[in-house]
Amino acid sequence: MSDNPDKPRADLKRPWDRITKHAKLDGLRIHDLRHSFASVGAGGGMGLPIIGKLLGHTQAATTARYAHLDNDPLKRASEHIAGTIAAALGEQ
Repeated sequence: MSDNPDKPRADLKRPWDRITKHAKLDGLRIHDLRHSFASVGAGGGMGLPIIGKLLGHTQAATTARYAHLDNDPLKRASEHIAGTIAAALGEQ
């Protein structure tokens, strides 16, 4: 732990435990937030190289583990097209 505000905190376990307990989010890990961040980025059409840079990854292989977050772009595209057609037909 660092008391110097110019240095990043080395241990987040205790404060993270307090935060998740207060928010009643037992079992939520900081790493889960990174996955959510990557998932939203992938879902928004950002490529994995961009997401990797945002997460601070230096190796593409590290970010490639996040590829499963957006592994069905065909299904998403199909649902978007179907929704547009349904809306045009007044079905939505």
